[in-house]
Amino acid sequence: MPHKPAVEAAKDELLAEFQALVSDTEKLLHSSANLAGAEADQLREQLHSSLKRAREALDVTRSSVRDQGQAAVDATETYVRENPLQAVGIAAGIGFLLGLLVSRR
Repeated sequence: MPHKPAVEAAKDELLAEFQALVSDTEKLLHSSANLAGAEADQLREQLHSSLKRAREALDVTRSSVRDQGQAAVDATETYVRENPLQAVGIAAGIGFLLGLLVSRR
């Protein structure tokens, strides 16, 4: 199961990619009026490249989060299969505590 630092690193990488994408988009908007042919094409290509990197980073992060969630589900299912009475006891205890909290309001 991936650890929190791996998820945080993926999140930071994704954020950096989107910041670069926003920066490139702003640059394109500000420069588009003054650029001619080849310069505009080059800037558009840079923007396209940044967008592609951001999409790839998003896909990696999405996959990582999905894998982490699936690993948590699998670990929970394994625990419940191996310790059914403890799982029922824990669930009952949590339900009881939540009931107490809700009834106080």
